[in-house]
Amino acid sequence: MANPALRQALEARTFVTAPGVYDLISALLADRMGFRALYVTGYGSVASSLGLPDAGLATYTEMLERIGRIAETCKTPVIADADTGYGGLLNVRRTVRGYERAGVSAIQLEDQEFPKKCGHTPHRRVIPAADMVRKIQVASDSRSSADFLIVARTDARTGLGLDEALRRGEAYAKAGADVIFIESPESEEELAIIGQRIGKPLLANMVNGGRTPMLRAPRLSELGYAMAIFPVMGFLAAAHAMQGAYRDLLDHGGETGAVELYPFSDFNKLIGFEDVWAFEARYPEPVRAP
Repeated sequence: MANPALRQALEARTFVTAPGVYDLISALLADRMGFRALYVTGYGSVASSLGLPDAGLATYTEMLERIGRIAETCKTPVIADADTGYGGLLNVRRTVRGYERAGVSAIQLEDQEFPKKCGHTPHRRVIPAADMVRKIQVASDSRSSADFLIVARTDARTGLGLDEALRRGEAYAKAGADVIFIESPESEEELAIIGQRIGKPLLANMVNGGRTPMLRAPRLSELGYAMAIFPVMGFLAAAHAMQGAYRDLLDHGGETGAVELYPFSDFNKLIGFEDVWAFEARYPEPVRAP
């Protein structure tokens, strides 16, 4: 079931900063750091599990398996990307119910045409706003708890302009979305306009190297936002670190000490070996004669 802490934070107007997680290692690390939410990024999940771009190639089943494992493992509320809902209205209902059963606390649905694309890449197209309104209504009606939040995202800004994106954001709020996510505003001024217009909690997407200026949480809060996701920071940092380590290995044929590594003993603790060792101490395997 959904963790009520995320809804409570929004109601208390406590700003929520959510790092992007994409596998169990990134999720375990972030879960121990005291964030108010974790964001399961579709881009990172597809890249790490399939080695493919975020272009509508992952199925509902593939995404639910990974998202469910993360939600089950972490104590922190999980916000999860669900693309377009993986199909029509019946698919949206199935997706919402599946994500909620998996323990997700907020589901992100977007108004792109299928196949969707990453929000900070070109050639995105959106469905009619009325069709997305119906998806949001179905999503809202399909959940079993008000603690399970609906995040409605519009990708209209890039192709149709800010005014259309604002109109859609307002319509999605009226349709029952709990959080509004206007993707890819292109300046701090646009972020401020969005913050003044929408009467629901707002989500800002801080993509390193993306179309939107990178702002810190205090400034986003001043502009009227309730939460910010940083979806790519984790896997970009990991890729950079691994590239350096592998390059050092290739160039020198072994570890040189030039690359700082996460301690192996700490990693054993991170993934739960202490529990395994405690179990084995309590229930040792019988010694059998040869």
